[in-house]
Amino acid sequence: MDYFGRRSGFFLGALSIIIGTIIQGTSTSAGQFMGGRFFIGFGAIMNGASGPIYVLEINHPAYRSVMGALYNTLYFSGAIIAAGAARGGLNIGGNASWRLITWLQCLFAGIIIVLSPWIPESPRWLYVHNKREKAVAVLAKYHGRGNSESPWVKLQLQEYEEFLNLDGSDKRWWDYRALFHTRASAYRLCCNLWVSVAAQWAGNSVLSYFLGAVLETAGYSDPIQQANITLINNCQQWAFAILGACYVERVGRRPLLMFAFIGYSITWAGMAIASSEFAKSGGGLNPDGSPSVGTNVAASKASLGLIFIFGSIFSIGITPLQSLYPMEVLSYEMRAKGSALSTLVISAAMLLNQFAWPVAIRNITWKTYIIFAVWNMVQAATIYFFIPETKNRTLEELDEVFEAANPVKVSLANRAVMVDNEGHVIAGSDA
Repeated sequence: MDYFGRRSGFFLGALSIIIGTIIQGTSTSAGQFMGGRFFIGFGAIMNGASGPIYVLEINHPAYRSVMGALYNTLYFSGAIIAAGAARGGLNIGGNASWRLITWLQCLFAGIIIVLSPWIPESPRWLYVHNKREKAVAVLAKYHGRGNSESPWVKLQLQEYEEFLNLDGSDKRWWDYRALFHTRASAYRLCCNLWVSVAAQWAGNSVLSYFLGAVLETAGYSDPIQQANITLINNCQQWAFAILGACYVERVGRRPLLMFAFIGYSITWAGMAIASSEFAKSGGGLNPDGSPSVGTNVAASKASLGLIFIFGSIFSIGITPLQSLYPMEVLSYEMRAKGSALSTLVISAAMLLNQFAWPVAIRNITWKTYIIFAVWNMVQAATIYFFIPETKNRTLEELDEVFEAANPVKVSLANRAVMVDNEGHVIAGSDA
C-alpha cells in the first residue's frame, strides 16, 4: 500500500480471495479446501488492512467520519447473503449446500477486481510520492466540485505541506520506526491496538462464530431454527449499524464506545441470569456437549432477546468504529504499517476467541458470560481514561492532540477554526 498505492492492497486481496475460492469450490478433499482457505484468509486480511485507509484518505473531510463508519457496516451485506445462502443450503442438501456458499465468496471480490482500476488513488499517497498535480486534480474533482481554487482544496494542501513527510519511513518497506519513535507515535499505536482488540474481546465473537452453541444453551437447537435466527439477527444488526454510523460525528467516538462496552456488560449479566435460570429447569448443554431441553420457556426467550439486544448495541457502538477509529488515530506515515500491525494483533487476539471460549462454554456454560460482563466494564473504564476523541478534526489536525501532554483533555476541548478564501487557517482557538 505504501509502495504501489492504496488501491493495490484491496486489488491484490480480492485477487487472492478469488484464487482461494476457485481452489475451494473445486475441492474434492479437506486438504484442498483448507489450502483455499489460506488464500482467502490472506486476501481478507489485505482487504481489511487497506480498505479503511483508502476510505478515510479519499473522502471529503466533512464526510470522512460518516463514510468511514458506513464502510464497516457493509460487513452485514456479506453476512446477510452468507446467512441466506446457508439457510437455503439446508433445503438443498448434499455438496451443493456448501459449494453454493463457497462460490459466493467471489461476488464482492469480483466487484473489487473490476472497479478498482477505475477509482481515484488516495490524494495523500499521490502527494507524498511527488505527484502533486495529480493530488490537486483528485482533490479538485472530488472535494472542490472541479475547482482547484476551492477553500477545501487549499486547506487540505496546506495541511499536506505542513504534516506529511515526503521522505518518511512509509517510503521504506522495512522501516517500522514511525510506529514508536516518539511518545506521540507510541500513544497513537496503543490507541489503535487497544480499540481494535477491545472490539474483539467484548464477547461478540461468541455470538458470531459460536452462536449455535449459545442458542443451544438457551434451548434453540434445531438447525433451521438457528439459521432463521442468524439471518434475522444479521438484518437487524445492519439497520442498527447504519444508525450508529450516522451519529459518529454528532455523538463522538468516545461516548459511542463507552455506551457499547457498558451496554455489553449489562447484557452479558442478563444473559448469565437468564441462562442460569434456564439451566435450573434442565436446559442447556449436557457434559458431552449435546443440548438438553429445559422447561423454563420464559428464560429461554429472555436469552434469545438478549442476543438480539447485544447485536443491536454492538452494531451501534462498535461496528461503525471498528475500522474508522483505529485508522483515524494513525498519522499518514504510520497508517499502512500500523494497519498491518493492527491486523496481526487482532488475529492474535482472536486466537482466544476461537480456542478458549468454546472450551469455556462447554465446561462452565453460562458462567462464561460473567467473565464478559466484568471484562467489558474494564474496557469501558480504559476508553474513558486513555482514548482521545477524534471528531471535528481533519486527519492532520489530530497531530496536535497526540502531541499534547494530556491527549484526552485536549481532544475534548471545543475548538473554533476560521479559514480565509485562500483556504488558509487564520484562527484557531478553544471555544
